[in-house]
Amino acid sequence: MAEALAAGRPQTAGLDRTGLLCLSGSVLFLSSGWPLTKLAIEHGTAPLWFAESRAGFSALVTFVLVAASGRLRLPRRGDLPALFAVGGLQTGLFFVFSHIAVGFVQAGRTAVLANTTTYFVVPLSLIVLHERIPPRRWLAALLGVAGVAVLMGPWSIDWNSPGVLVGHLFLLLAGLAFAIAIVVVRAAPPRSAMFCLLPWCFAIASLVVLPLLLIEAPGGSLGRDAVSWSGILYVGLLAGPLGTWGIVEATMRLPTVVSSVGFLATPAVGLILSNLILGEPLTPDLLGGSALILGGVALAALPARR
Repeated sequence: MAEALAAGRPQTAGLDRTGLLCLSGSVLFLSSGWPLTKLAIEHGTAPLWFAESRAGFSALVTFVLVAASGRLRLPRRGDLPALFAVGGLQTGLFFVFSHIAVGFVQAGRTAVLANTTTYFVVPLSLIVLHERIPPRRWLAALLGVAGVAVLMGPWSIDWNSPGVLVGHLFLLLAGLAFAIAIVVVRAAPPRSAMFCLLPWCFAIASLVVLPLLLIEAPGGSLGRDAVSWSGILYVGLLAGPLGTWGIVEATMRLPTVVSSVGFLATPAVGLILSNLILGEPLTPDLLGGSALILGGVALAALPARR
């Protein structure tokens, strides 16, 4: 009887709950890092020095945590694609591009453009992963992209300012690097637990940032006041490690479009926090864009009917 009743009504295929929890946690941690990053840079921290300190502190804290758990091992051969994708692209190049850009662009808008992975993930998932994307998730992606376009506010940007143009270009490159990393991790998930690989990922990121720092900002500094160091320590010791771990776990557990659309909630939350912490205005375009993004996230996360 139970089987007959079940057969007579639609069923739902739910998403992985742990993946959704990891996605939510990464959004909260990473969005809270943007206004503090902006504050640290405004108080004298050089952008590339902030990126290097973030990677270095994150490597240190994750090495200690993994070693304390008794699981510190050298990565295996099957871990290498994900290791270099997360360490070199998602963390290293993303840090470089986004932290340079934050010196030219408002923290809220930086959080928006640095997380435009959906622009690149949808075509890459179709071409490389051959993933089937249901119409509902196409609509979710379009809502998210529309929200980013509204939040970006191209009509309010001074396109004659070279610094603004460079900043926005670097943010798009950050989104592209992040998107490629997502696709690589989906195509070749690591053999080891991602928690055990995080120290090596952050170490690779530190090595990616270091040469650029020595070339572009050898005389820079980490800032000399409590505001600078509070941002550096919060992002490096807490938000960076936990946010990155949540991102990679969500990427492996959720469909590519769901995770990439979900990451778009980061700028929406980042805008609200930038308003509360930095006093950046919440204009109608920011509110409307955030509503579109959150609508897309909700639509992507709905269970599919089968």
